[in-house]
Amino acid sequence: MRWDDVPDNVRGGIFILLAGGLFSIMVALIKLVGARIHVTEILFFRQTTMMLLALPALIHGLPGTLKSARVDLQVVRVIAAFAAMLLGFSAVINLPLADATTISFSKSFFVTVLAILLLGEVVGIRRWAALAAGFCGVLIVAWPQGSDSFNIYGVMAIMSAAAVGLVMVIIRKLSQVDHPVTILSYQAVGVGLLMVPPTIWFWITPTLTELLLLIAIGVVSALGQYLNILGLRSGEASAVAPLEYVRLIYVIALGYLIFDEWPEPRVFLGAAIIIGATVYTLHRELRTASKLAGCRDANPL
Repeated sequence: MRWDDVPDNVRGGIFILLAGGLFSIMVALIKLVGARIHVTEILFFRQTTMMLLALPALIHGLPGTLKSARVDLQVVRVIAAFAAMLLGFSAVINLPLADATTISFSKSFFVTVLAILLLGEVVGIRRWAALAAGFCGVLIVAWPQGSDSFNIYGVMAIMSAAAVGLVMVIIRKLSQVDHPVTILSYQAVGVGLLMVPPTIWFWITPTLTELLLLIAIGVVSALGQYLNILGLRSGEASAVAPLEYVRLIYVIALGYLIFDEWPEPRVFLGAAIIIGATVYTLHRELRTASKLAGCRDANPL
């Protein structure tokens, strides 16, 4: 069978699975390098590498790529993306990979809450119940047994997920008025510039091996994002989006093989609750969208 003959959802699913593998490798590399290199320096190299890879497309569209109808939202998005990466990568370095990855899945719940607050979207009682269950799952993972308070890095992981949710909601707004290349350009340049001062302050000259790993983080990140876009473009969201959770299998394997980590039972329990609540929320959104489409078809005027 030729690649073009493969069903769209299967093709999209393959892209999502490959992207998930690359993102899992990325966080494992970040954890490796983070043993000595400060997180801001890691982010600086990541952003610089990704920006260099995207530079031809960015230059080709100048000056149009820098013209935005909502510069204010672009600025907020850049700050939120900066916070999300700084907090999220700090959590990856200091938490077991499975813990940090599981908590990151909660971004879907923050997207729903922020869409209600900022976009005026309406949510029924069932989706509110799914949100509550999902947050309980996050608490189970973020609050280690025998601890009287949150692990600070668990809090960072939750805050990172919230910041990612804000970024995704803002992108929904920006995509209505700005070109995707413009959105990419503002983040690539803006986050890179924000990384410069702390990178200089915390600078540690990397060894040759660390330098190669830092560059690899940027390359793997860019390729993973590209495959993720292809996956979402090729397949239906309801079919390919749940495949993101396969990342948990990847990071458990990488954590065990590289860092001798194995998740505690609470992580599996929390992951099951988070994934179940997220899939249910996605199902409800799709049913709502289908009903609305049916109403429009029945009442074209």
